[in-house]
Amino acid sequence: MAFLSAPWPNLASVGTLSTTREGGVSLPPFSSLNLGLHVADNPKHVLQNRALVECYLPKPAVWLNQIHSADVLNANEQYNVEQIQTADALYTQLKNQPLAIMSADCLPILLTSYDGSEVAAIHGGWRGLEKGIIKNTLACFKSSANQINAWLGPAIGAKQFEVGAEVAALFNQQSPLFQSAFVLQPNQKYLCDIYLIARIQLQQLGVINISGGEYCTVSQSSEFFSYRREGKTGRMASLIWRK
Repeated sequence: MAFLSAPWPNLASVGTLSTTREGGVSLPPFSSLNLGLHVADNPKHVLQNRALVECYLPKPAVWLNQIHSADVLNANEQYNVEQIQTADALYTQLKNQPLAIMSADCLPILLTSYDGSEVAAIHGGWRGLEKGIIKNTLACFKSSANQINAWLGPAIGAKQFEVGAEVAALFNQQSPLFQSAFVLQPNQKYLCDIYLIARIQLQQLGVINISGGEYCTVSQSSEFFSYRREGKTGRMASLIWRK
């Protein structure tokens, strides 16, 4: 079972884990570590896969019903971990409570304060990024933005993510800085760099320590699920927790 992890200096107080598609029990086209219950895989296989991942966690993770929104939930003492709620980001100050975000081309973003007292996980599809999900998540932190680490997990690469002119227009209307994230193609579609969009937004909001962004879920087919490449496929998960 192969995992990725954020290269942060405070990992003694914060745990991170980002799964690949390797090491599970799901059958094709979900082979093999599919963690999504919503993709028509055998639920027993998915739950077995989640149990395999939970062997590396301090306790079962909080999972979400993700809908490409800009909504953030605070997993505090009153949060019902057993109930799957709808949102696209999670924040907590609780110790040993993993937060899980699923993806299969969208951008997972993990955040922690420098002192490790606050953590968050974001499902960063282009719709959520355009609606302001990073801003909404950072607003939950008591720490100032320049005291927060951000890690960009595996997502669709800049040479694979083709979008329409309407997507480029939405971001360019927000700031001319986003023009560099879109490259016009001969077919009048744009190649979109979702990593760069997230970096620009994080920097605009004051986050300066940003790592990750070197993967491509579409082209690295042996390592990652990709909805853009396969259509019917599984989901990875990126998780973070306070130790």
